[in-house]
Amino acid sequence: MPVVIGVPREIAADEKRLAVVPDVVRKFKSQGAQIMIEAGAGAGAYFADGDFADATVVGSAAELYAQAHVVLKVRPPTLDEIDLMQPGTVLLGFLQPYQDAERARALAVKKITSFAVELIPRISRAQSMDALSSQAAVSGYLCVLLAAENCPKFFPMMTYAAGTLRPAQVMVIGVGVAGLQAIATAKRLGAIVTAYDVRPETKEQVESLGAKFVDTGVSAAGAGGYARELTDEEKRQQAERLGRAIAQVDALITTAAVPGRRAPLIVTEQMVSGMKAGAVVVDMAAESGGNVAGTVAGSTVSAGGATLIGPTNLPSRMPVHASEMYAKNLFNFLSPFVKDGHLSIDWNDEIIAGSLLTHDGQIRHEGVRKALGVA
Repeated sequence: MPVVIGVPREIAADEKRLAVVPDVVRKFKSQGAQIMIEAGAGAGAYFADGDFADATVVGSAAELYAQAHVVLKVRPPTLDEIDLMQPGTVLLGFLQPYQDAERARALAVKKITSFAVELIPRISRAQSMDALSSQAAVSGYLCVLLAAENCPKFFPMMTYAAGTLRPAQVMVIGVGVAGLQAIATAKRLGAIVTAYDVRPETKEQVESLGAKFVDTGVSAAGAGGYARELTDEEKRQQAERLGRAIAQVDALITTAAVPGRRAPLIVTEQMVSGMKAGAVVVDMAAESGGNVAGTVAGSTVSAGGATLIGPTNLPSRMPVHASEMYAKNLFNFLSPFVKDGHLSIDWNDEIIAGSLLTHDGQIRHEGVRKALGVA
Protein backbone atom coordinates (compact mmCIF):
# COMPACT_ATOMS: atom_id res chain seq x y z
CA MET A 1 0.00 0.00 0.00
CA PRO A 2 1.45 3.42 -0.90
CA VAL A 3 2.18 5.91 1.84
CA VAL A 4 -0.70 8.35 2.42
CA ILE A 5 0.45 11.92 3.07
CA GLY A 6 -2.27 13.98 4.70
CA VAL A 7 -2.57 17.78 4.79
CA PRO A 8 -5.27 19.07 7.14
CA ARG A 9 -6.77 22.54 7.12
CA GLU A 10 -4.92 24.85 9.53
CA ILE A 11 -7.34 25.75 12.31
CA ALA A 12 -5.50 28.72 13.87
CA ALA A 13 -7.55 31.84 13.19
CA ASP A 14 -4.61 33.87 11.86
CA GLU A 15 -3.10 31.14 9.69
CA LYS A 16 -3.62 31.25 5.91
CA ARG A 17 -0.70 29.07 4.79
CA LEU A 18 -0.86 25.38 3.99
CA ALA A 19 1.79 22.70 3.91
CA VAL A 20 1.55 21.71 0.23
CA VAL A 21 0.86 23.44 -3.07
CA PRO A 22 -0.31 21.74 -6.28
CA ASP A 23 3.19 21.49 -7.75
CA VAL A 24 4.48 19.70 -4.64
CA VAL A 25 1.48 17.35 -4.69
CA ARG A 26 2.45 16.35 -8.24
CA LYS A 27 6.02 15.70 -7.14
CA PHE A 28 4.92 13.43 -4.29
CA LYS A 29 2.56 11.61 -6.64
CA SER A 30 5.41 11.01 -9.09
CA GLN A 31 7.20 9.19 -6.25
CA GLY A 32 4.21 6.90 -5.83
CA ALA A 33 2.79 8.55 -2.70
CA GLN A 34 -0.91 9.24 -2.26
CA ILE A 35 -1.85 12.78 -1.13
CA MET A 36 -4.95 13.49 0.90
CA ILE A 37 -6.11 17.06 1.60
CA GLU A 38 -8.91 18.28 3.83
CA ALA A 39 -11.52 20.29 1.95
CA GLY A 40 -10.85 24.01 2.16
CA ALA A 41 -7.25 23.59 3.32
CA GLY A 42 -5.94 25.90 0.62
CA ALA A 43 -8.59 28.60 0.81
CA GLY A 44 -6.45 31.03 2.81
CA ALA A 45 -3.72 30.87 0.17
CA TYR A 46 -6.24 31.18 -2.69
CA PHE A 47 -6.08 27.53 -3.74
CA ALA A 48 -9.42 25.89 -4.50
CA ASP A 49 -9.98 22.20 -3.84
CA GLY A 50 -10.09 21.72 -7.61
CA ASP A 51 -6.51 22.96 -7.92
CA PHE A 52 -5.37 19.76 -6.22
CA ALA A 53 -6.36 17.40 -9.03
CA ASP A 54 -3.59 14.95 -8.06
CA ALA A 55 -4.82 14.65 -4.48
CA THR A 56 -7.82 13.11 -2.77
CA VAL A 57 -9.95 15.75 -1.07
CA VAL A 58 -11.74 14.58 2.10
CA GLY A 59 -14.48 16.34 3.98
CA SER A 60 -13.14 16.38 7.54
CA ALA A 61 -9.96 16.36 9.60
CA ALA A 62 -11.13 13.20 11.39
CA GLU A 63 -11.36 11.34 8.07
CA LEU A 64 -7.93 12.56 7.03
CA TYR A 65 -6.19 11.70 10.32
CA ALA A 66 -7.78 8.24 10.30
CA GLN A 67 -6.10 7.38 6.98
CA ALA A 68 -2.88 9.42 6.81
CA HIS A 69 0.46 7.73 7.49
CA VAL A 70 2.26 11.09 7.27
CA VAL A 71 0.80 14.45 8.30
CA LEU A 72 2.23 17.75 7.05
CA LYS A 73 1.29 20.88 8.99
CA VAL A 74 2.22 24.53 9.28
CA ARG A 75 1.26 25.26 12.88
CA PRO A 76 1.70 22.81 15.78
CA PRO A 77 -1.24 20.43 16.26
CA THR A 78 -3.64 21.02 19.11
CA LEU A 79 -4.21 18.30 21.68
CA ASP A 80 -7.51 17.51 19.94
CA GLU A 81 -5.71 17.10 16.61
CA ILE A 82 -3.12 14.83 18.21
CA ASP A 83 -5.95 12.74 19.64
CA LEU A 84 -7.29 12.20 16.09
CA MET A 85 -3.93 10.92 14.79
CA GLN A 86 -3.25 7.20 14.55
CA PRO A 87 -0.38 5.71 16.60
CA GLY A 88 2.72 5.51 14.41
CA THR A 89 1.77 8.55 12.33
CA VAL A 90 4.71 10.61 11.09
CA LEU A 91 4.20 14.34 11.74
CA LEU A 92 6.29 17.09 10.11
CA GLY A 93 5.92 20.84 10.63
CA PHE A 94 6.53 23.78 12.95
CA LEU A 95 6.06 22.19 16.38
CA GLN A 96 7.46 24.89 18.73
CA PRO A 97 9.38 22.14 20.53
CA TYR A 98 10.86 24.30 23.28
CA GLN A 99 7.61 25.99 24.24
CA ASP A 100 5.04 23.33 25.10
CA ALA A 101 5.88 20.31 27.24
CA GLU A 102 2.24 19.16 27.27
CA ARG A 103 2.14 18.91 23.47
CA ALA A 104 5.47 17.06 23.34
CA ARG A 105 4.24 14.59 25.96
CA ALA A 106 0.96 14.10 24.10
CA LEU A 107 2.83 13.29 20.88
CA ALA A 108 5.00 10.80 22.74
CA VAL A 109 2.09 9.14 24.53
CA LYS A 110 0.22 8.74 21.22
CA LYS A 111 3.41 7.22 19.74
CA ILE A 112 3.62 9.85 17.02
CA THR A 113 6.94 10.09 15.19
CA SER A 114 7.30 13.86 14.99
CA PHE A 115 9.90 15.98 13.23
CA ALA A 116 10.14 19.69 14.08
CA VAL A 117 11.40 21.86 11.24
CA GLU A 118 12.83 24.22 13.88
CA LEU A 119 15.26 21.44 14.86
CA ILE A 120 16.62 20.72 11.37
CA PRO A 121 20.43 21.03 11.62
CA ARG A 122 21.85 24.13 9.98
CA ILE A 123 24.21 22.29 7.65
CA SER A 124 24.81 22.77 3.93
CA ARG A 125 22.85 19.68 2.93
CA ALA A 126 19.78 20.91 4.82
CA GLN A 127 19.60 24.41 3.33
CA SER A 128 16.83 23.44 0.93
CA MET A 129 14.80 22.16 3.90
CA ASP A 130 15.33 25.21 6.12
CA ALA A 131 11.79 26.42 6.74
CA LEU A 132 12.94 28.84 9.43
CA SER A 133 14.98 30.67 6.80
CA SER A 134 12.35 30.61 4.05
CA GLN A 135 9.66 32.02 6.33
CA ALA A 136 12.10 34.53 7.85
CA ALA A 137 12.75 35.90 4.37
CA VAL A 138 9.03 36.58 4.02
CA SER A 139 8.98 38.28 7.42
CA GLY A 140 11.99 40.47 6.67
CA TYR A 141 10.41 41.68 3.45
CA LEU A 142 7.07 42.45 5.10
CA CYS A 143 8.69 44.30 8.02
CA VAL A 144 10.05 46.87 5.57
CA LEU A 145 6.65 47.30 3.92
CA LEU A 146 5.10 47.89 7.35
CA ALA A 147 7.78 50.43 8.18
CA ALA A 148 7.31 52.24 4.86
CA GLU A 149 3.53 52.29 5.28
CA ASN A 150 3.76 53.85 8.74
CA CYS A 151 6.74 56.14 8.21
CA PRO A 152 5.78 59.81 7.73
CA LYS A 153 8.53 60.19 5.13
CA PHE A 154 9.12 58.79 1.64
CA PHE A 155 11.68 55.99 1.68
CA PRO A 156 13.28 57.03 -1.67
CA MET A 157 14.64 60.44 -2.58
CA MET A 158 11.84 62.35 -4.27
CA THR A 159 12.28 65.18 -6.74
CA TYR A 160 9.35 67.47 -7.41
CA ALA A 161 8.78 70.89 -8.95
CA ALA A 162 9.87 72.83 -5.87
CA GLY A 163 12.97 70.81 -5.02
CA THR A 164 14.20 67.48 -3.66
CA LEU A 165 13.29 65.47 -0.57
CA ARG A 166 16.00 63.43 1.15
CA PRO A 167 15.44 59.68 1.44
CA ALA A 168 14.45 58.14 4.78
CA GLN A 169 17.13 56.61 6.96
CA VAL A 170 16.39 53.00 7.86
CA MET A 171 18.27 50.82 10.32
CA VAL A 172 18.05 47.04 10.57
CA ILE A 173 19.18 45.23 13.73
CA GLY A 174 19.89 41.53 13.32
CA VAL A 175 21.56 40.37 10.12
CA GLY A 176 20.21 36.87 9.70
CA VAL A 177 18.02 35.78 6.80
CA ALA A 178 15.21 38.15 7.81
CA GLY A 179 17.59 41.04 8.38
CA LEU A 180 19.33 40.60 5.06
CA GLN A 181 15.99 40.50 3.27
CA ALA A 182 14.94 43.65 5.14
CA ILE A 183 18.16 45.44 4.13
CA ALA A 184 17.74 44.45 0.49
CA THR A 185 14.08 45.49 0.44
CA ALA A 186 14.74 48.85 2.09
CA LYS A 187 17.51 49.50 -0.42
CA ARG A 188 15.20 48.62 -3.31
CA LEU A 189 12.72 51.15 -1.94
CA GLY A 190 15.44 53.81 -2.06
CA ALA A 191 16.16 54.33 1.63
CA ILE A 192 19.56 55.06 3.16
CA VAL A 193 20.19 51.83 5.09
CA THR A 194 22.42 51.00 8.04
CA ALA A 195 22.54 47.67 9.85
CA TYR A 196 23.89 46.16 13.04
CA ASP A 197 24.61 42.69 14.34
CA VAL A 198 26.80 41.54 17.21
CA ARG A 199 28.44 39.00 14.90
CA PRO A 200 31.30 40.78 13.12
CA GLU A 201 31.25 38.40 10.14
CA THR A 202 27.98 39.96 9.00
CA LYS A 203 29.69 43.26 8.14
CA GLU A 204 30.68 42.00 4.69
CA GLN A 205 27.15 40.75 4.02
CA VAL A 206 25.67 44.11 4.98
CA GLU A 207 28.06 46.02 2.76
CA SER A 208 27.47 43.65 -0.17
CA LEU A 209 23.85 44.85 -0.17
CA GLY A 210 24.86 48.49 -0.28
CA ALA A 211 24.19 49.27 3.39
CA LYS A 212 26.52 50.66 6.03
CA PHE A 213 27.50 48.50 9.01
CA VAL A 214 27.22 50.07 12.46
CA ASP A 215 30.32 49.06 14.43
CA THR A 216 29.88 49.17 18.22
CA GLY A 217 33.21 47.50 18.93
CA VAL A 218 31.47 44.48 20.46
CA SER A 219 31.79 40.99 18.98
CA ALA A 220 29.48 38.17 20.07
CA ALA A 221 30.26 35.47 17.55
CA GLY A 222 28.84 32.19 18.86
CA ALA A 223 28.28 28.59 17.86
CA GLY A 224 25.86 27.46 15.17
CA GLY A 225 25.64 30.84 13.50
CA TYR A 226 23.94 32.45 16.51
CA ALA A 227 25.24 35.13 18.85
CA ARG A 228 26.57 34.36 22.33
CA GLU A 229 25.41 36.13 25.49
CA LEU A 230 27.17 39.47 26.03
CA THR A 231 28.87 40.47 29.27
CA ASP A 232 27.51 43.43 31.25
CA GLU A 233 30.36 45.65 30.07
CA GLU A 234 29.81 44.62 26.46
CA LYS A 235 26.10 45.36 26.81
CA ARG A 236 26.88 48.85 28.17
CA GLN A 237 29.25 49.64 25.31
CA GLN A 238 26.83 48.24 22.75
CA ALA A 239 23.92 50.24 24.16
CA GLU A 240 25.84 53.52 24.19
CA ARG A 241 26.97 53.37 20.57
CA LEU A 242 23.79 51.77 19.31
CA GLY A 243 21.68 54.43 20.97
CA ARG A 244 23.48 57.17 19.07
CA ALA A 245 22.87 55.38 15.76
CA ILE A 246 19.20 54.70 16.50
CA ALA A 247 18.60 58.37 17.30
CA GLN A 248 19.37 59.25 13.66
CA VAL A 249 16.94 56.95 11.87
CA ASP A 250 13.40 57.39 10.60
CA ALA A 251 12.59 53.67 10.68
CA LEU A 252 14.04 50.87 12.79
CA ILE A 253 13.52 47.18 12.02
CA THR A 254 14.65 44.56 14.52
CA THR A 255 14.91 40.86 13.62
CA ALA A 256 17.16 39.33 16.31
CA ALA A 257 15.85 36.02 17.63
CA VAL A 258 17.21 32.70 18.88
CA PRO A 259 14.95 29.61 18.41
CA GLY A 260 13.71 28.25 21.71
CA ARG A 261 14.73 31.30 23.74
CA ARG A 262 13.35 34.72 24.54
CA ALA A 263 14.38 37.33 22.00
CA PRO A 264 17.24 39.50 23.28
CA LEU A 265 16.23 42.97 24.45
CA ILE A 266 18.47 45.27 22.40
CA VAL A 267 16.66 48.60 22.18
CA THR A 268 15.99 50.07 25.63
CA GLU A 269 13.34 52.56 26.72
CA GLN A 270 16.05 55.22 26.80
CA MET A 271 16.96 54.49 23.17
CA VAL A 272 13.31 54.66 22.13
CA SER A 273 12.82 57.97 23.93
CA GLY A 274 15.82 59.35 22.05
CA MET A 275 14.38 58.57 18.61
CA LYS A 276 13.15 61.23 16.20
CA ALA A 277 9.56 62.38 16.47
CA GLY A 278 7.56 60.35 13.96
CA ALA A 279 10.08 57.49 13.86
CA VAL A 280 8.60 54.03 13.36
CA VAL A 281 9.85 50.75 14.85
CA VAL A 282 8.90 47.31 13.52
CA ASP A 283 9.90 44.60 16.00
CA MET A 284 9.83 41.27 14.14
CA ALA A 285 10.72 39.45 17.37
CA ALA A 286 7.62 40.71 19.20
CA GLU A 287 6.09 37.23 19.44
CA SER A 288 9.11 35.89 21.33
CA GLY A 289 9.42 38.78 23.78
CA GLY A 290 10.64 41.55 21.50
CA ASN A 291 13.94 43.27 20.80
CA VAL A 292 12.50 46.67 21.70
CA ALA A 293 11.34 47.82 25.13
CA GLY A 294 7.65 48.67 25.00
CA THR A 295 6.76 46.56 22.00
CA VAL A 296 3.43 44.72 22.32
CA ALA A 297 2.94 41.62 20.18
CA GLY A 298 0.01 42.07 17.82
CA SER A 299 -0.38 45.77 18.55
CA THR A 300 0.81 49.22 17.48
CA VAL A 301 1.64 51.51 20.39
CA SER A 302 3.17 54.96 20.87
CA ALA A 303 6.28 55.54 22.95
CA GLY A 304 7.31 59.16 23.18
CA GLY A 305 7.32 60.39 19.62
CA ALA A 306 7.88 56.93 18.09
CA THR A 307 5.43 54.32 16.86
CA LEU A 308 6.19 50.72 17.91
CA ILE A 309 4.71 47.92 15.78
CA GLY A 310 4.74 44.34 17.04
CA PRO A 311 3.57 42.18 14.11
CA THR A 312 2.71 38.51 14.58
CA ASN A 313 2.76 35.59 12.14
CA LEU A 314 4.05 37.72 9.28
CA PRO A 315 4.44 34.88 6.73
CA SER A 316 0.68 34.27 6.87
CA ARG A 317 0.18 37.74 5.41
CA MET A 318 1.78 36.53 2.17
CA PRO A 319 0.26 33.04 2.04
CA VAL A 320 0.76 32.19 -1.64
CA HIS A 321 4.53 32.47 -1.79
CA ALA A 322 5.04 31.58 1.87
CA SER A 323 3.12 28.32 1.31
CA GLU A 324 5.07 27.57 -1.86
CA MET A 325 8.39 28.08 -0.09
CA TYR A 326 7.34 26.04 2.94
CA ALA A 327 5.88 23.20 0.87
CA LYS A 328 9.15 22.85 -1.04
CA ASN A 329 11.06 22.77 2.26
CA LEU A 330 8.92 19.89 3.50
CA PHE A 331 9.19 18.04 0.19
CA ASN A 332 12.98 18.31 0.25
CA PHE A 333 12.99 16.90 3.78
CA LEU A 334 10.64 13.99 3.17
CA SER A 335 11.14 13.01 -0.47
CA PRO A 336 14.53 11.24 -0.05
CA PHE A 337 12.76 8.69 2.12
CA VAL A 338 9.81 8.01 -0.21
CA LYS A 339 10.81 5.17 -2.52
CA ASP A 340 8.37 3.50 -4.91
CA GLY A 341 5.46 4.88 -2.94
CA HIS A 342 6.71 3.62 0.41
CA LEU A 343 8.21 5.58 3.31
CA SER A 344 11.57 4.28 4.45
CA ILE A 345 13.23 6.58 7.00
CA ASP A 346 16.99 6.36 7.46
CA TRP A 347 17.34 6.75 11.22
CA ASN A 348 21.11 7.21 10.88
CA ASP A 349 20.69 10.27 8.68
CA GLU A 350 22.08 13.37 10.41
CA ILE A 351 19.08 15.52 9.49
CA ILE A 352 16.57 12.90 10.63
CA ALA A 353 18.37 12.41 13.94
CA GLY A 354 18.70 16.14 14.55
CA SER A 355 15.07 17.06 13.86
CA LEU A 356 13.39 14.09 15.57
CA LEU A 357 11.22 15.27 18.46
CA THR A 358 9.22 12.19 19.48
CA HIS A 359 9.35 8.52 18.49
CA ASP A 360 8.21 5.20 19.92
CA GLY A 361 6.59 6.73 22.98
CA GLN A 362 9.47 9.02 23.95
CA ILE A 363 10.65 12.60 23.56
CA ARG A 364 13.88 11.87 21.71
CA HIS A 365 15.51 15.29 21.30
CA GLU A 366 17.91 15.76 24.20
CA GLY A 367 17.97 19.56 24.00
CA VAL A 368 14.18 19.73 24.14
CA ARG A 369 14.03 17.33 27.09
CA LYS A 370 16.44 19.51 29.03
CA ALA A 371 14.69 22.76 28.09
CA LEU A 372 11.26 21.42 29.07
CA GLY A 373 12.52 19.61 32.14
CA VAL A 374 11.00 16.27 31.12
CA ALA A 375 12.48 12.84 31.67
